[in-house]
Amino acid sequence: MREKLLSIIEKNSRLGINELALMLNTEEIEVANELAKLEQEGIICGYHTLINWEKTSIEKVTALIEVKVTPQRGQGFDRIASRIYNYPEVRDVFLISGGFDLLVTLEEKSLKEIAQFVSEKLSTLDSILSTGTHFILKKYKDHGTIIDKESEDEREVVSP
Repeated sequence: MREKLLSIIEKNSRLGINELALMLNTEEIEVANELAKLEQEGIICGYHTLINWEKTSIEKVTALIEVKVTPQRGQGFDRIASRIYNYPEVRDVFLISGGFDLLVTLEEKSLKEIAQFVSEKLSTLDSILSTGTHFILKKYKDHGTIIDKESEDEREVVSP
């Protein structure tokens, strides 16, 4: 039940306990208990809403920042990753393979705010060797959800 429950709520965390119980063919109390265990064990870390900010009047700029780091003896990348993810403006931090070590995601109101964060906070940390910033120009799919589906052409085909 655990894997199926996680798969269901990963796609739609708005489902109620009663709906989940029906989908899993089990009792509501079992679902509620399992969700509580998953939260307590840190398997469920939070519940989020995916928003298409382009359809609002709120300006947001998203940047992916590649970070090259000197790993700390005995702690690898964990210590520097922790320092980075504790900044409130940082949305995500991932350890990655390739030419850079960490990938940091920021979401701010302007390019200037992102540039200030990178130059004044991120680049000044000990063990940061270099950064590379990429701005998201358009989101097509996010967290498995297609963001801006192309409207289907509903015109009738007319043939001579």
